[in-house]
Amino acid sequence: ATLPRKESAVKQETESLHGSSGKLTGSTSSLNKLSVQSSGNRRSQSSSLLDMGNMSASDLDVADRTKFDKIFEQVLSELEPLCLAEQDFISKFFKLQQHQSTSGTTNEVEEMDGAALSRSYTSGVPQTVSSEKDMIRQMMTKIFRCIEPELNNLIALGDKIDSFNSLYMLVKMSHHVWTAQNVDPASFLSTTLGNVLVTVKRNFDKCISNQMKQMDEVKISKKSKVGILPFVAEFEEFAALAESIFKNAERRGDLDKAYIKLIRAVFDSVEKVANESQKTPRDVVMMENFHHIFATLSRLKISCLEAEKKEAKQKYTDHLQSYVIYSLGQPLEKLNHFFEGVEARVAQGIREEEVSYQLAFNKQELRKVIKEYPGKEVKKGLDNLYKKVDKHLCEEENLLQVVWHSMQDEFIRQYKHFEGLIARCYPGSGITMEFTIQDILDYCSSIAQSH
Repeated sequence: ATLPRKESAVKQETESLHGSSGKLTGSTSSLNKLSVQSSGNRRSQSSSLLDMGNMSASDLDVADRTKFDKIFEQVLSELEPLCLAEQDFISKFFKLQQHQSTSGTTNEVEEMDGAALSRSYTSGVPQTVSSEKDMIRQMMTKIFRCIEPELNNLIALGDKIDSFNSLYMLVKMSHHVWTAQNVDPASFLSTTLGNVLVTVKRNFDKCISNQMKQMDEVKISKKSKVGILPFVAEFEEFAALAESIFKNAERRGDLDKAYIKLIRAVFDSVEKVANESQKTPRDVVMMENFHHIFATLSRLKISCLEAEKKEAKQKYTDHLQSYVIYSLGQPLEKLNHFFEGVEARVAQGIREEEVSYQLAFNKQELRKVIKEYPGKEVKKGLDNLYKKVDKHLCEEENLLQVVWHSMQDEFIRQYKHFEGLIARCYPGSGITMEFTIQDILDYCSSIAQSH
């Protein structure tokens, strides 16, 4: 009488978990409870996921990604207790925990159904602990054989919706694998989730590879200024999302390795685009994009990219200075050439105070050159320079005033250099420029405010 009751119980348990198609059905199926709102309405859940699946990645915001993350987490959270409860039922029902000795092979177990297993134990055939675990795992596999492919289908959907979903899935799945292995590393749940984790990690690696591939394939317009490159903005988005997801996660090492690959690819691609740019000066492309990268890394405080943060700052600073010097050039060109001649005579051995006795560099020639640069002309030249710089720089990075201030400083440096040469080579002459440092400051300020 006991045997039929046991067989009936196994049959009922199995039927409650399987539909005619062999997939999980009924109220015990966690895969049918995907709604974040726990509405239990399968149709609305499926519609929600399909709507997300039809979106492009650019249409998704943080709320959309969080929505899938919650769905994925709920599936795993409901799956765990269901599997563990079923495993506990099988173990207790067949009294598999009570036998601690001798044999029984895996091949024999694979051919047994629930009734045969029941008869083997009621007849008193002893089994080893290892065989008992194998039997439990095999029975669980037959009952829950759809779980792994269904989880893989859900993962594929998440990846289709947005490849960045692989970040959420890697963290969530890793945590659930770790939890399952702590309970029983050889259990059906632990093995199944471990297999699925391999797929998730593969998708994560593919996400990183695709980003690097897109950097290599980026094309820039020849008719408009470059500005912040798409892959620089995408790295910022990826890093901000990853930091929020991987905070205190077990798989932080995987993210750090991905960061190193990505940031090196970003650096190389910025350099490549800058070299190929026709509309925007190379220094501007480098300056703006490395400023953006430095600001991103400073804000996110990613410890493994500390060296890259310093490198980005150095590249930004170097190309800012290079652009300022190149663009400013020699605003007082004739005066600059005059003093280059003066410095050449001094280099040849003529004493500084005797330079004014040279015919080409006497006081009269100096006054003639200085008169060509009245304050009005200087301001006009600076205004044209401001317009040129404004055309080169993009609005989104907002570096115009930074560049303009650096140009002001460079112009003042040149002015002081000329003043110093006049004081040393033409002492007591009373010769001065027709505008002052204060005039330069006023010109630059007025120009910046008028545009």
